[in-house]
Amino acid sequence: MPMPESRSRIDVPADPRDLPGDFAHRHHVEVRLSDTDAMGHVNNARYLTYVEIARVAYYEQVTGNALPIGAHGAEEGMILAEIRMTYRSPAFYGETLTIETRVDRIGRTSFGMVHRMTAPESRYGPARLIAVADSTLVAYDYQAECPIPVPDEWRAGMASYEGRSFEPSSS
Repeated sequence: MPMPESRSRIDVPADPRDLPGDFAHRHHVEVRLSDTDAMGHVNNARYLTYVEIARVAYYEQVTGNALPIGAHGAEEGMILAEIRMTYRSPAFYGETLTIETRVDRIGRTSFGMVHRMTAPESRYGPARLIAVADSTLVAYDYQAECPIPVPDEWRAGMASYEGRSFEPSSS
């Protein structure tokens, strides 16, 4: 499993709703024209897609495996159980957003991820916080259609990648 280069945090002006702490994983997403709405900024539903792209990149980086997908024959994988997005500033066509991601907790069958989305200085203004999100993912058995314990390989990979141990919890 490739290790992160280092933990860091993109610097943007302070915002009371920003996430504290640093991140081991970064993923860049270029805003396409089709991502924008009639107002000329990114449609709010697209941010969920950007976070999904970063989440999959995180999983593949940490495990060294392609994301297991039931439609492609995988018997086990992960499903999104919950996500909360807080929007802070609009993003626009042509910008390259950075999504910083980390795992904050690992439970018995689920784990929590947080995401921080920023835009660099551009023709639209100074560097800024675009949005933050927190999500719960569940390890899932596609055949039995039920949660399963987070696989030891995932748990060990996330702990190693994040550079910390995770206290067991009941979720």
